[in-house]
Amino acid sequence: MRDRVVDVLRLALGLLAAVAVGVQAYHTSTQGASLVNFFSYFTILSNLAGIVVLLAGGALGLLGRPGVPDGLRGAVVLYLAITGLVYVLLLSSEDVPLQIPWVNAVVHGIMPLVFVLDWLVDPPLRPVSYRTALGWLAFPLLYLVYSLSRGAAVDWYPYPFLDPRIPGGYGRVSGACTLIAGAFVLIGAVIRWTGNQLGSRLGSRPSGHLGDRRASGGVHT
Repeated sequence: MRDRVVDVLRLALGLLAAVAVGVQAYHTSTQGASLVNFFSYFTILSNLAGIVVLLAGGALGLLGRPGVPDGLRGAVVLYLAITGLVYVLLLSSEDVPLQIPWVNAVVHGIMPLVFVLDWLVDPPLRPVSYRTALGWLAFPLLYLVYSLSRGAAVDWYPYPFLDPRIPGGYGRVSGACTLIAGAFVLIGAVIRWTGNQLGSRLGSRPSGHLGDRRASGGVHT
């Protein structure tokens, strides 16, 4: 029964986030703003990844099938945790494009919290390797290259700390990116360690846990 409740919650929260992003995208388009810019925010991209993981995980779980790979789940936990932290520490006082308050609350608050809790409630059954955790850093690096190159081409940057037109130029951007990169590495390490520790404890119990039953094709109770 506990497994089924978790799966239903995943589906419900995934749908909530999907509606939030969809409503904001529609609002953006009706205001004449660029949808390409809208989908160029790390917040939106990380939430889209979260939506896919929640919906797929919930649906597969209810069908008694193996869920989303833990390596992929861990990556999304990292991206959304950084999304929440960067918003609180750097962007909460800035003019962000999410003008609808409840949407802002979902993508910057609820989704990061949901994924952290999901990782703690259903930790990885098998240890996440260092190689897998290092792979989590590929997307943020590609996003940085995309944002800076596209910004130079179209004269638009998604976040103030990525904008070299602000006093301080690329030196300030480099400093901010170095700090954020350090946060990615540190928080990614914490996510990996926490998941492995909790997973090893649950895996040593005779009853197993969510991922164990699904991987073996077991039926929910």
